[in-house]
Amino acid sequence: TGHLSLEMARNALQRLGIDEIGLDEMDRRILTTLVKNYRGGPVGVETLSVALHESPRTIEEVYEPFLIKEGFLQRTPRGRVALERVYDYLDLKPPAGGERQQPLF
Repeated sequence: TGHLSLEMARNALQRLGIDEIGLDEMDRRILTTLVKNYRGGPVGVETLSVALHESPRTIEEVYEPFLIKEGFLQRTPRGRVALERVYDYLDLKPPAGGERQQPLF
């Protein structure tokens, strides 16, 4: 009938692996890898790309902009750092002795 219901949209997003806040499988892999393998960072994009089997350019141009905009990730001169929202989203505690990074703005 040409109309898209909310239920249809939710079903389509679920089939694509996109959750309620807009993260897809690769977004979740990036965040999980950052906190579980690298204690929340800082970690360079080259290192992340090897761990994720994804090109650095794709990480920087496709995934990072959304993760940064949504307050999950921060780019620093030393590498990518997980922000507090990552730990909350993944229901994890930050590393012992480490402080959760807060967004700058």
